[in-house]
Amino acid sequence: MTTGVTVSVVGSNEVAKELGKKGTSSDVTLYNAVRDDHAVTLVEASQFPEKFPPLVTALSMGDRCLLVIPELNRAVAETIATVDVVDVPTTVVLGTAVGEDELARALKGSRLERADRQPLDFPQLRTLVETWRAPVVDGPTIVPIDHAFPVKGVGTVALGVVRRGTLRAHDTLRLWPTDKTIEIRSIQVHDIDRKDASCGERVGVALRGIEADEISRGQILAPADSLNVGATVQGGPFSKSRYYRGDLRVGAQLYLMVGLQAAPASLDAISSSATTMSADRPLAFAPGMPAYVLDLSVPSGPRIVGRFEIRA
Repeated sequence: MTTGVTVSVVGSNEVAKELGKKGTSSDVTLYNAVRDDHAVTLVEASQFPEKFPPLVTALSMGDRCLLVIPELNRAVAETIATVDVVDVPTTVVLGTAVGEDELARALKGSRLERADRQPLDFPQLRTLVETWRAPVVDGPTIVPIDHAFPVKGVGTVALGVVRRGTLRAHDTLRLWPTDKTIEIRSIQVHDIDRKDASCGERVGVALRGIEADEISRGQILAPADSLNVGATVQGGPFSKSRYYRGDLRVGAQLYLMVGLQAAPASLDAISSSATTMSADRPLAFAPGMPAYVLDLSVPSGPRIVGRFEIRA
């Protein structure tokens, strides 16, 4: 049985390349390390800190996170604040320029205060990530797409990770949030042809019924009637980042990220029991998914506002 795991490597863009071979690159860059029947995909926010959404994208793609702290500066402080909100299981990797006392002050009061810590030692980190596995989630197939492109002689190819269930060749799935129905022509897992792919495995799928330029990041391959679609997203109480310095109020123009989907959105309601936001385009979602809220215009402090859990 093959297994896979996706690891977000944030805080430094000099670490992932030491742990895997470079693959797909855009505003996030992927590195791959395959050993025996286990594949590790490392995701780096290569355009952060110039652009903020890639950091949240990289964290949203990960089953686990390596938070690398080579030094304490503004970008690292914003990364710490964001990892604190996104809440992916995290190991803190400490560089030689940061002492334990400095680190303790930087993480005090956050969920990272008690996170596992490791030195910035590449052989040790390689051994560590090879022990990690993606959680197995049963249910209807879900594959969020992070990249898509045309391949000569093959057609449209999309890349993503199986997040729930099992993906099989010749499955007919809906491309959410659109109403398009698509056939999975073939599947590759790290360049190996496969008849199916399990939860946690990174796949390249050849698609029938769509052109590559019709696909955008965040769209989801899943069966019909398995997700919800709407521009209005409602959820539970809003959990505000303790580091956010902006003015959070009804009517605020913000940025909403659900899975790998991202859209400008307005804050319609916020209270101790509920949150409602309206995006400028329909999004696909399911109850229980986290929604992350960003403020890309805040003049100082981190651009992460907080999160809420989607109810319907």
